[in-house]
Amino acid sequence: MVAALNWGLGHATRCIPIIRELEKHNFEPILASDGQALSLLEKEFPYLTSVLLPPYGIEYPKKGVNFKWKLMMESPKIMRAIKAEKKMTKSLVNKYDLQGIISDNRLGVRSKKLKKNVFITNQLNVLSGNTSFLSSYIHQNYIRKFEECWIPDLETSKNLSGKLGHLNPKPGNIKYIGILSRLEKKEVPNIYDYIIILSGPEPQRSILESILIKELKDTSLKILFIRGVISEESFTINNPNINVKNYLFGKALEEAINCSKYVVSRSGYTTLMDLAKLEKKAFFIPTPGQWEQQYLAERMQELELAPYCQQEDFNILKLEEIEKYGGLRDFGDYTLFGNLFAFFQSE
Repeated sequence: MVAALNWGLGHATRCIPIIRELEKHNFEPILASDGQALSLLEKEFPYLTSVLLPPYGIEYPKKGVNFKWKLMMESPKIMRAIKAEKKMTKSLVNKYDLQGIISDNRLGVRSKKLKKNVFITNQLNVLSGNTSFLSSYIHQNYIRKFEECWIPDLETSKNLSGKLGHLNPKPGNIKYIGILSRLEKKEVPNIYDYIIILSGPEPQRSILESILIKELKDTSLKILFIRGVISEESFTINNPNINVKNYLFGKALEEAINCSKYVVSRSGYTTLMDLAKLEKKAFFIPTPGQWEQQYLAERMQELELAPYCQQEDFNILKLEEIEKYGGLRDFGDYTLFGNLFAFFQSE
């Protein structure tokens, strides 16, 4: 069973290459999540069995500065969801005769009976301002309960996650599995000047969408605007130079990014992995209140790979900064899935 956290679409999308490889190695994956993350996985793999897990139900505030405190206030609700998914996992192990579990940041999806539990995260250190030590300590305690923890990054000094995904000394159950992406780089002509890829929780997704539409409504640039909404609702922008899609999946998304000169997006870790694989130049706008995205955006700028700005400071002229930066780079150290999956076949 492959279970993804429903927090934006990043956790689900980085599970896609793992699910594909499980099938290639003759495993039968079962999909598990909730909300838009589950919808995404079901659209990518309509022929696989899927399971609805209890939602964490985290509500994002309109002001990012309030996120940490709102999360603390909602911690009892989150703990109840973790307890519920733990109970549900116990029944799913028996119902589907599961041989292993891969959980991308779902803390309660684990089975003591199986002892074949993998946790996927890029955050061994969970940044939360002046409470980072506490949030990291709690997260690391959960991770210790899993037999293995897979970090989608490199262990070397040349890595993507920085201090988020690296501890000294390294815990014994940690494995660095290389950059995960379901996309492949293609040498194709540019059709669009920019592709805008929105993602993440509401209401911040919609707030950024409104800011971008206001700034770009009169542009003569060719833009592909992907809203990041798993919906069939019609949405148009009154500018013939802007092509709007609610979502794109699989090869369609791969083609769209490859044929775009620049990318504008959040600085979520899964997005960074995709853009590194495709070696794209980008401009990042971190989600307000998400310390991880803020850190990653700052790190990309410090490494002279890509510029960023805060959401409230964005204007179209800032996109001119992209050319001053080198762009993200492919690390070229790919996951050996056969070795990883041997864990599920061993006694």
